[in-house]
Amino acid sequence: MEFLKNLSTRTSHATFFILLCFFLVCTKNVQGRRHRKVDCFEYNAINCRSHTASLIDFGGVGDGVTSNTAAFQSAITHLSQFECKGGSLLFVPPGKWLTGSFNLTSHFTLFLHRDAVLLATQEVDEWPVIDPLPSYGRGRDAVGGRHISLVFGTNLTDVVITGDNGTIDGQGAPWWDKFRQGKLQYTRPYLIEIMFSQNVQISDITLVNSPSWNVHPVYCSDVIIRGLTILAPVRSPNTDGINPDSCTNTKIEDCYIVSGDDCVAVKSGWDEYGIAFAMPTKQLLIRRLTCISPTSAVIALGSEMSGGIQDVRAEDILAIDSESGVRIKTGVGRGGFVKDIYVKGMTMKTMKWAFWMTGNYGSHPDDKYDPNAYPIVRNINYRDMVAENVTMAARLEGIAGDPFSGICISNVTIQLAPTAKKVQWTCTDIAGVTSGVVPRPCDLLPEEQGGDVGGGCEFPLDNLAIDNVELRTCYEIVKYF
Repeated sequence: MEFLKNLSTRTSHATFFILLCFFLVCTKNVQGRRHRKVDCFEYNAINCRSHTASLIDFGGVGDGVTSNTAAFQSAITHLSQFECKGGSLLFVPPGKWLTGSFNLTSHFTLFLHRDAVLLATQEVDEWPVIDPLPSYGRGRDAVGGRHISLVFGTNLTDVVITGDNGTIDGQGAPWWDKFRQGKLQYTRPYLIEIMFSQNVQISDITLVNSPSWNVHPVYCSDVIIRGLTILAPVRSPNTDGINPDSCTNTKIEDCYIVSGDDCVAVKSGWDEYGIAFAMPTKQLLIRRLTCISPTSAVIALGSEMSGGIQDVRAEDILAIDSESGVRIKTGVGRGGFVKDIYVKGMTMKTMKWAFWMTGNYGSHPDDKYDPNAYPIVRNINYRDMVAENVTMAARLEGIAGDPFSGICISNVTIQLAPTAKKVQWTCTDIAGVTSGVVPRPCDLLPEEQGGDVGGGCEFPLDNLAIDNVELRTCYEIVKYF
């Protein structure tokens, strides 16, 4: 009865919303000569908002030439007054909206119309320089500071970036050229970065041509990332898709990513800075991801993992024309840990390696790292996978005196490419077991006697807390000229 009552209520709300939109559209020219537009839309979010405004209300011009940086800043400053009054939504109408970086506020939704394109400016002055992340100690591209991301927020609660598949275009080519030429003074900006925040949603938008990483939640909790399309030239440098970094309770699902680097890269700080900051990434769920990345991994753990990575669950992943399916990257000096990793239901087509682990990933932020800081890699579980046109099944390289342990691989069938390597498994400084794996693994991964094929490796049955969060159906009516 309660279900039927809720269903009836939702149906009534939707019917009323449709009728109201029809009325507004039919009467939109009554109030004057200027052509008034009405947009009615429905979307799903962690919270709906009581106050709505259009970017045009704050002087926005969607001609692809006029800078809208001040318009975004003015709009968000104005809407911040509604943080404790039901929250607010900023609607970005159809058009090409050139802008530099702008900061979000709490209890806020940024909504992009399907025909809206945010164009990142190529004026460097509109990308302020901010301090390095404390868990990194320096910028990744250059020593010192980093350019702030296009869409940025810090110390926020309840922030949503969504739309009807509207687009954010980073226009990254000049940044890629400067990186290749060694001409960067500061680290390149990302498209979206949210720091020190909770209850974050990034969904249903398209991201293209980012200067560097696309989506970077860092030091956050309770994060939902879903329905993203992320596109970058496959040779563009460091255009990672989604990089959860020192985050807790995160869900990434239903995303399509073409990348010049890792599609999802799980991180938690760099060497001595990450060890000191001590904020792991944990309780991470990744599912229904499609990835193309000819030079990198579909899912990478590291290499900056010095704060630790624990309890990562990935399932129903499709990898196409990618360098590796799952890759663990670490090295001496990293410290930290990668443990309790669970992957199942992965399909791989045209791969260089199905599995890759390396303990000799040697880049360091400076010469102050501890050469005795050895990472811990253990309890790594892969099961129920198929792969075709693979050059080499696995390259698994631990660290001498610090082996990767507790590796389990079960019910995996790998079909080799015509140009496949003669030796399909290379294994050093690792320990574990296998069950029902073709081609036959290396001797360091013996067949588990009496193992249950397809069930030999663990995959948790309990739900993570983020998977219990239900998105609300929100209805909005925006009028603008």
